[in-house]
Amino acid sequence: MKWSEISIHTTNEAVEPIANILYEAGASGIVIEDSFDLNKDHPDQYGELYELNPDDFPEEGVIVKAYLPVNSFLGETVEQIKSAINNLLLFNIDIGLNKVTISEVHEEEWSTAWKKYYHPVKISSKFTIVPTWEEYEPVSSDELMIELDPGMAFGTGTHPTTVMSIQALEQTVKKDDIVYDVGTGSGVLSIASAMLGAKHVLALDLDEIAVKSAELNIKINHIQDRITVKQNNLLDGITEPADVIVANLLAEIIVRFTDDAFRLVKDGGYFITSGIINQKRQEVEEHIKKAGFEIVETIVMEDWVTIVAKK
Repeated sequence: MKWSEISIHTTNEAVEPIANILYEAGASGIVIEDSFDLNKDHPDQYGELYELNPDDFPEEGVIVKAYLPVNSFLGETVEQIKSAINNLLLFNIDIGLNKVTISEVHEEEWSTAWKKYYHPVKISSKFTIVPTWEEYEPVSSDELMIELDPGMAFGTGTHPTTVMSIQALEQTVKKDDIVYDVGTGSGVLSIASAMLGAKHVLALDLDEIAVKSAELNIKINHIQDRITVKQNNLLDGITEPADVIVANLLAEIIVRFTDDAFRLVKDGGYFITSGIINQKRQEVEEHIKKAGFEIVETIVMEDWVTIVAKK
């Protein structure tokens, strides 16, 4: 079968919304090539360092690649993708160069090649993210492993916004807590919350593909008895209180439900927000404070910010 590779040169800020656009357009796999990754050390499961090929990465920004079947509707699909990406400007999302290119590939070339980018990565003092096809032996007895299938999910769990969210969850989630994961995506934050001892986690996402991806990854990690995945728009219709609400979303979306978060978080509970590009930090902080929360910690990694607020 022939496939078309659509490549979009954009910014870190636009990666997640563009990935959603591509999945909705029928993409059967996504690769993210981030220039920042070239400056990182990449230890493999044996502690050795592996090198990435600079030719695979842009000099600046991020390249998002997706794979679409070559058919009579391809041209129309590509135009719809371009239009949807341009519409992100209406939400004040920086789409950068927004250079879109198309090339043809064969199925066997992309179905396995993208796996070279993903290896087990220790992202915090407790957690290691392990792709499902990799074998990994825990280094310590208290190490927690989250297995993910990035081919079906919305990422590998190693993006700075996810890493910071998990680090914040480590500090806030206590045994028998109720946790809401708003915009669950791959389900990685829900999985981490359950592994940290949460009694029940409600994973919410408006996107049907995200719901299926989260359900898959939750089953892979054998904790479906403590996580419920539901297709839902943010916190609409949710009435039961929670000890922790975590949301790794765009700043433009977070500010829309800070009041609902305050209504649902128990006294002394936490609201963790991530996915915030540094330029929009102040706007999100103002909405969180206006809702009634006290900001107790701000975590910064690269150009991204995670805010931990307490009620």
